[in-house]
Amino acid sequence: MAVISVVSWFLFIFLSAQSGLCSVPRDIFVLAGQSNMAGRGGVVGGKWDGNVPPECRPGPRILRLSAGLKWEEAREPLHADIDVAKTCGVGPGMAFAKEVAKGGGGPGWVGLVPCAVGGTKIGEWSRGSRLYNELVQRAVSAIGDGGALRALVWYQGESDTVREEDAEAYKGRMERLIMDLRSDLHLPSLLVIQVALASGEGKFIEKVRLAQMGITLPNVKCVDAKGLSLNPDKLHLTTMSQVHLGIRLARAYLASTNHHYQFNCNMKNHTQVLAS
Repeated sequence: MAVISVVSWFLFIFLSAQSGLCSVPRDIFVLAGQSNMAGRGGVVGGKWDGNVPPECRPGPRILRLSAGLKWEEAREPLHADIDVAKTCGVGPGMAFAKEVAKGGGGPGWVGLVPCAVGGTKIGEWSRGSRLYNELVQRAVSAIGDGGALRALVWYQGESDTVREEDAEAYKGRMERLIMDLRSDLHLPSLLVIQVALASGEGKFIEKVRLAQMGITLPNVKCVDAKGLSLNPDKLHLTTMSQVHLGIRLARAYLASTNHHYQFNCNMKNHTQVLAS
């Protein structure tokens, strides 16, 4: 009887997959921001080296929403059809998704919604802008089949380090963006996990970092990327840094939704322990 039960279970899974019943993500995450979220890992001189670490390779039950709003197998570069003006490489998204799938405690599919565009300031993401409208449209489309939007994962701010006035305005603009998205998506408690900068285009990096770490809105978490290795351009994270960051972002998410996890967002003290 046990053998028959096992065979029946695998037959059910196979037939469900063939009919598309298992290909709707249960847990959906929007990935937004600028180039380090879009992924420049392995990109040197405008060319991607094609190196995909095991943590970023396609995995069972991990999908991405294409530019055409269709679910498909997630694979690097996740943002290839979104951040089309630049060469995309490895970002934190795949490592994030695989770690979430591993630690989530359930068989559900994970859906990633790439939205990041390189070189964008936070002001370009304000309500009513093209980027904002596209993010909302993609998020709404993603949950249309019954999945739940679990979090916005945000890595942006390098372009806001050039002008001091932009750096000083960052906190207010980020808080406004979060409030607007929560309102327009009808998710007043939407979890936002943001990255504190590892680098920047200008000299006001610390001002932006302080703004990012100083946001006090409820259900906003911060993961510090400072100290992670950079590409030769001294701006973008290396492939392995993106892997490490993706895992840290996933653990921040799991810590926010599962009391069995404890998490410290400081990259210099990044132990993960099980709660008693």
